[in-house]
Amino acid sequence: TEHPFYGSRRLTAYLKGLGNPVCRDKVRRLMGVMGIEAVYQKPRLSIPNQSHAVYPYLLRGVAIERCNQVWSTDITYIRMRNGFLYLTAVIDWYSRYTLSWGLSNTLDGEFCREVVLEALKLGKPEVFNVDQGPQFTCRELVELIPGPGIKLSMDGKGRRIDNVFIERLWRTVKYEEVFLKDYVDGMDAHHSLGTFFKFYNNERLHQSLGYIPPRDLYLRGC
Repeated sequence: TEHPFYGSRRLTAYLKGLGNPVCRDKVRRLMGVMGIEAVYQKPRLSIPNQSHAVYPYLLRGVAIERCNQVWSTDITYIRMRNGFLYLTAVIDWYSRYTLSWGLSNTLDGEFCREVVLEALKLGKPEVFNVDQGPQFTCRELVELIPGPGIKLSMDGKGRRIDNVFIERLWRTVKYEEVFLKDYVDGMDAHHSLGTFFKFYNNERLHQSLGYIPPRDLYLRGC
């Protein structure tokens, strides 16, 4: 647990370094018996559905200067004691404020749609950026977002940098919350993440924001 990113190869080398003559097959077998696996990025969640419409990326070279100018959403994995859940969120790029978030044990578009609807209760962006994953390109979500004053933008294929602010959010959530916890079940994860997002929005000092929390900048700008 001191090195949760070690897989069977590194654990084998580590144990040999401690004087334990062990082969990788045995380490791998014991990891399976104990339910242990390295913390690492699983297969991509953003493989496009070729039958879904794709919109152009509208934000290349655009200066982010105000709240509600650009929102974005994405999905990531959340490690559990047994298995994974899926976390999605909507953030405001300018303030880094998390407008809404949700957990699901299935990788479908419905819970993404619910999270987007929750965010839209707080206002509306000029541009809403999503990736090309099928959860965000499905008709139900594509028809929900565009409207008066809202343009839909999609990341370029294989360009995670196009949604860099939410990628930074995922890094913060995982390093400051998920990797430090051992969620027993979905209720435990939901409660703990809810506490973290309240801290993130209302108390966490962001260097890039001049050491103020996102909520202060979002409310000031809106």
